[in-house]
Amino acid sequence: MKFRVLFLGLLAFALAGSACRKKENSLNLLVWEGYAEASFIHEFEVSHHCKVTASYMGSSDELVAKLRGGSASNYDVVSPSSDVATSIVKAGLVAPLDLPKVPSYSQLSPKLRDLPLVKANGQVYGVPFMWGPNPLLYDTTVLSQPPASWAVFWDPKYKGKVSVWDDLSTVYMAAQILGYDKPDPSQLYNLTDDQLAAVKKKLIELKPNIRKIWSTGGELTNLFQNHEVVLAMGWPLNTNDLRKLNFPVGETIPKENTTGWIDHLMITAASTNKDLAHAFLEYMIEAKTQKLVTDRTHYTPANPGASQFLTSEEMKGLHLDDPDTYMQRIYFWQDVPRRAKYNEIWNEVKNAP
Repeated sequence: MKFRVLFLGLLAFALAGSACRKKENSLNLLVWEGYAEASFIHEFEVSHHCKVTASYMGSSDELVAKLRGGSASNYDVVSPSSDVATSIVKAGLVAPLDLPKVPSYSQLSPKLRDLPLVKANGQVYGVPFMWGPNPLLYDTTVLSQPPASWAVFWDPKYKGKVSVWDDLSTVYMAAQILGYDKPDPSQLYNLTDDQLAAVKKKLIELKPNIRKIWSTGGELTNLFQNHEVVLAMGWPLNTNDLRKLNFPVGETIPKENTTGWIDHLMITAASTNKDLAHAFLEYMIEAKTQKLVTDRTHYTPANPGASQFLTSEEMKGLHLDDPDTYMQRIYFWQDVPRRAKYNEIWNEVKNAP
């Protein structure tokens, strides 16, 4: 009898262990770099007896292409930015949230939570997660002062020493140089054919200065570390990584201001693991997890409660001491109605000699 009880106990333990390896007990992510680090994901895996697997995207268009291209069922949770979040909702690629399963939703910044980006038909399709700018990064051993303008990219003395992002943000930046964000910054996302033609010309003029067009954050970090570039549009994640490597990097928002993003976490419509996905969203927007994510990315958390775990210096560095003023320097990405045309222009720039 004792042997039978022991055998059944061991069998139950083995089954419980194997359950975690089944597909339905795995959570698959398609997210930006820095959003699935072991430093904060491991605790969720342990507490929910599952495995979290992440794939990383290099641009919003890559995310949309994968979701539309038939591979949506490969992912449970995605982290779209504010430029494509609305179109993903409209396309039915993500599922409405069961908000009672995400109790920390009420703790998120009202300014971010109340935006219409991820809402439709009276339902909410995503939770704000992190936000931040696309700043100008520079090597402080080459440029002793923060560049005042994005126009520094076109300075002939930096020939072959500039890197830009393989993303429409580079198109927006050139449009800012041309003044198309005045008086209404939302014009950046609604450029006319003539304006796009001027942007294309401006970016082709930049090509002699471009060492490489980067597509992943790690790639840009390596370009700086190897002294291949001294100027770039980048992410605060790059600044954080380079400073950890003791690289002399500076970060600034030039006088023209910059574009930026509000990243959301969403559950794909194709996910077969929506309960676990809801639990993951809840875990990721809890104040203590948000603090750990900012440690890795240096992005600003959507949950102001993360402040209780931050020093005053960290608060200032993340602009949580005065987020409203900082947000005024950032033109947050919006839906681009003619996104295909923008991408056509950008591809013509990349293919130009």
